[in-house]
Amino acid sequence: VQLQASGGGLVRPGGSLRLSCAVSGFNLDKYSMGWFRQAPGKEREGISCISRSDGSTKYTDSVKGRFTISRDNVKNMVYLQMNSLTPEDTAIYYCASEAYSSDYSCLLEKKWYGNWGRGTQVTVRG
Repeated sequence: VQLQASGGGLVRPGGSLRLSCAVSGFNLDKYSMGWFRQAPGKEREGISCISRSDGSTKYTDSVKGRFTISRDNVKNMVYLQMNSLTPEDTAIYYCASEAYSSDYSCLLEKKWYGNWGRGTQVTVRG
């Protein structure tokens, strides 16, 4: 099982980035997927997830209305479109799959996720 996040970079405040997560080793439609981030000196936090069962999505309050998660089960890819970026969004971003396949809606707590990819750095700076 491999997950590889990409698409990070340096962007000015107000800018946009699109992160991608390439999944291999399992069919993406079997698991809910999440995006997490970890800023220096802070805990890793769940920011968005998408459910395997119905494609429903969740967002943490700080990114609602600015970030959009999506998945392409054919390409085995998960995406995070990030708009209106601020310096507070600076962090390493990780994608992850839930540890167990279920029909429940996805959750943002990292304890439910069992497979993690290497992160991609996002830096928002003027």
